[in-house]
Amino acid sequence: MSFEQKDFRNALGQFATGVAIVTATVDGNRLGATISSFNSVSLDPPLVLFSMIRGSLGIAQWKAAKSYCIAILGESQRDLSNRFAKAGTDKWIGLDHTFATNGAPMVPGANAYFECEPWSVCDGGDHEIFICRVNAFRVIHQAEPSLIFCGGRYRHLSALDAATKPPPENLYLHGW
Repeated sequence: MSFEQKDFRNALGQFATGVAIVTATVDGNRLGATISSFNSVSLDPPLVLFSMIRGSLGIAQWKAAKSYCIAILGESQRDLSNRFAKAGTDKWIGLDHTFATNGAPMVPGANAYFECEPWSVCDGGDHEIFICRVNAFRVIHQAEPSLIFCGGRYRHLSALDAATKPPPENLYLHGW
């Protein structure tokens, strides 16, 4: 390698990402982790992905999960993001939550939820890449912008544009 990992990580950190929490239940244990690696993969079939470092506590449980719920966080959910980013703690203590129809726990107050099942797990170097088929989703219509992470810290979006459809030049860009 001709560059330092820390420098590479800092360069990657210049790409702003949304913040999500992925959850699952395996053998009665509720799992949850903050992720910024959430991406759309395909519309037909409906696929999304997230990744986790191979050395994560519980990676075997994540790989054994039969269903996932991915929650897209809003700006007011920094504390929830931080809670689920900490390894080795019971992230669910004192947290009022429900369960998705697929059995995965749902964190409260998210902007959107994606109920998924495993599609495949791929080798991603020091990460495992989980590709998931979306079976259901729900968008919570609210004014709160999504929680954004860039340059090693949380950021704010400016006010959301009220446009309900994209301008013609952006018809096939950015998930429209």
